[in-house]
Formats: sequence, structure tokens, C-alpha cells
Amino acid sequence: MPEIDAPPSPARKPSERAHEVRRGERVWVDYSHELRVQRNPVLRTMYFVLGWASVVFGAIGVVVPGWPTTVWILIATYFFARSSPRFYNWLMNHRLFGPLIRDWRDGKGLSRRAKTLAVTTIVLSIGTSIWLIPVVWVDLLLAVIAIVLCTYLLTLPTKPADA
Repeated sequence: MPEIDAPPSPARKPSERAHEVRRGERVWVDYSHELRVQRNPVLRTMYFVLGWASVVFGAIGVVVPGWPTTVWILIATYFFARSSPRFYNWLMNHRLFGPLIRDWRDGKGLSRRAKTLAVTTIVLSIGTSIWLIPVVWVDLLLAVIAIVLCTYLLTLPTKPADA
């Protein structure tokens, strides 16, 4: 299927426009202009490996309650921005992770749905652990961790529904 250039997104200033290409129903945006790829091949390789390790940890967080996803994907974005234009663009255009990264970078915060899901998962998983573990100091530690995590998530900016 041939790739057709789409007009630049009007939301960006002319100097900040990235190259956009339509791929079926989705628009693929080239973010290569944002990169600072490391010239040192050893550092570039190290950043590349750390980027993939972070993606793996982020993927674990998708299925393991209480394991963070967002932080690991943001870390992977940082490392790929210094090592691989291909994988940086892959993350920025990813169906699940791309909107998360772009919203975080643009200061929009997390969606109400993401916050609700995260807080619910924390309360259920840590609450179950407290119920199953009969050690008082462990229960108190878990309760403090749950309160800190939920407070942090709830104080992050909430992305408006229309953005």
C-alpha cells in the first residue's frame, strides 16, 4: 500500500511539525527531529539495551498489578531518544504507549480512566495482601505504600476528556 503524505497537524506550530504519513486509518508521525542520538557507539548501544529492558519491564506492568507501566515506558522513551530513531518513533506511534507518552510530554497528565484503573488495582491488590499477610509491620508498610501511591496518582494532572 503506498504511503500518502497528510497535511501537518494544525495543533503544532510550523517549526514543531513532524512528518505525518497515513497508514490505513492511523497517522504515523516521524518524531526524528526531537532526538539527540549519542555519537559514541558504546553509549548508544548501552542506551539501546536499557531502552529495551525498560520496554520489557513496562510490558510486565501491563499484566502484573502494582508493577508500574508508565514509568518504564517513559524511561524507554528517554533511552531510545538517545540511541534509536526507529524505536523512538515506534514507541511514539504505538497504539497503547504513544498517547500516554505524548500526553505526559505535553503536560496533559493521565486520563480519568487510567487514574481510576490504577487506584482500583492498587487498593485491591494491596488490600488483598494486607488481608492475607498476618504480620502487623508488613500490613502497615503495605498500607503506607498504598496511600502514597494513590495520593501521588490522584495529585497528577487529569487529562481533559476532549483532549
